[in-house]
Amino acid sequence: MKIAILPGDGIGPEIMAEAVKVLQALGLRFEMETAPVGGAAYEAAGHPLPEATLRLAQQADAILFGAVGDWKYDKLERHLRPEQAILGLRKHLGLFANFRPAICYEQLVGASSLKPELVAGLDILIIRELTGDIYFGQPRGRRSAPDGAFAGAEEAFDTMRYTRPEIERIARVAFEAARKRGKKVTSVDKANVLETFQFWKDVVTEAHQDYPDVALEHMYVDNAAMQLVKAPKNFDVLVTGNMFGDILSDEASMLTGSIGMLPSASLNEKGQGLYEPSHGSAPDIAGKGIANPLATILSAAMMLRFSLAQPAAAERIEAAVRQVLAQGLRTADIWSEGTTRVGTREMGDAVVKALKDN
Repeated sequence: MKIAILPGDGIGPEIMAEAVKVLQALGLRFEMETAPVGGAAYEAAGHPLPEATLRLAQQADAILFGAVGDWKYDKLERHLRPEQAILGLRKHLGLFANFRPAICYEQLVGASSLKPELVAGLDILIIRELTGDIYFGQPRGRRSAPDGAFAGAEEAFDTMRYTRPEIERIARVAFEAARKRGKKVTSVDKANVLETFQFWKDVVTEAHQDYPDVALEHMYVDNAAMQLVKAPKNFDVLVTGNMFGDILSDEASMLTGSIGMLPSASLNEKGQGLYEPSHGSAPDIAGKGIANPLATILSAAMMLRFSLAQPAAAERIEAAVRQVLAQGLRTADIWSEGTTRVGTREMGDAVVKALKDN
């Protein structure tokens, strides 16, 4: 089992060290190779996704990714900014399906910004299409406006577009996932305004004909954003496009108490995946040893389940995380009165100990 380890920037190396430590404690045989990505790769090789890093990712069974980005790179040309690394990996590896579970652990109900009765027992899955939509659509750029009230003025434009195969495959991923859960899919669109999402709605509805055992509802994205904070437990699986999924999954993360608890998986059609925490690189706290490594550790568990065919090992990690939380250990982002505040390394050590104890 070959794993590409891409720590990245900011807190990336710190949280990655803890996830690697947990993987090593499982007693399984992994081949793990580390390479720079993002700002670290720009500093080392002049590009956020060097050829050597891309080659390693392509050859690996799975990629464990930290985080990329730092304010000091914001003035670089767009194609050299750290965030382009993750977009490049999605494109080159065909990582079209992003899984973002939002689970509110029993011990963290009080850490959520919502009332306990709204989030207790929360377990939803957001499936986001990753390789289409306005993030990748062409044409895009800047020009003089050709017409309209401001003809001749400078304008910027991006193109939202989806093909039928792109929508069909992500819809089927969502329906298959729902079959293993609560058998309900909410397809999120903006069909009342956007032609792209009227097409999305039509194709998802057609794909649903092959899944009569799964309930399907359609919801406009603005209503979905409202319902996520009004009655989040009414959802089971949400499926949506790249831009809407980007926004809704971050909103859902705060239902759980902290984005520092949310793992994610991005898969291609072969089952190869990139696994990363849902949070960013947090350069303001990098090096302070206070970042929460649990999202990265839980991402490693998803990697074991989806790409490495090791579901029992994934369950061991998830059980260890629950045990650590039950013991009252908390990093700063999830700390509350009556719990014990620990740092990044201490949290990783606690998960390793829980693994070995069980």
